Amino acid sequence: MHIRQLFDPQSSTYTYLVWEAASRETAIIDSVSEQVERDARLIDELGLTLKVALETHIHADHITGSGQLRERLGCQVAVHEKAACDCTDLKLTDGDIVHLGDAKLEIIYTPGHTDNDISILTEGVVFTGDILLIRGSGRTDFQSGDPGLSYDSITQRLFSLADDTVIYPAHDYNGFTSSTVGEEKRCNPRLGNAIPRSDYIQIMQAMKLDKPEHMDIAIPGNLACGLK
Repeated sequence: MHIRQLFDPQSSTYTYLVWEAASRETAIIDSVSEQVERDARLIDELGLTLKVALETHIHADHITGSGQLRERLGCQVAVHEKAACDCTDLKLTDGDIVHLGDAKLEIIYTPGHTDNDISILTEGVVFTGDILLIRGSGRTDFQSGDPGLSYDSITQRLFSLADDTVIYPAHDYNGFTSSTVGEEKRCNPRLGNAIPRSDYIQIMQAMKLDKPEHMDIAIPGNLACGLK
């Protein structure tokens, strides 16, 4: 499996191209509308066939490019079934498999940041969306967030993966590009060293954060696959 990590500086979003070498079938994870030209050009340059645009959740800080990519390249758009989104082609649930040639992307339901978060596992790599960040975790104070569910998703689902599983998040604000499960289990200040669930909930509830700058247009835009 081949992976290309791309970055949108305005929203600090990582977009990922994932493809299987023999078939050239490709998934894009967490596309950004402003970067559709870049992504479509790269897909063409690499000789890839975009099969599916995956969303790890309904984002509040940028508008997806998935709908535009579907119109241009004929891919399907996929989100978790709990996302109140009628424009998608695939409604995903825990344990679903997305096939790229002979390779498989496994869907892991990891709610907590929102109620529609998924992580995506393939060949020793997990794309964690916003639920687990490098040395952090996604906020839980809006959009059906729940700190208890966040803790459970991270500790019971993601931290149960092999320690050498590479973590690729949907965002980073400090210049990090990847981590591993074992590293976050040791070093994540909110979750490391088996912090109790009650302590994590207290940490998350004490956070005082401004709402995302573009939230009021991003959420409705993303519920329309970025075409509204």
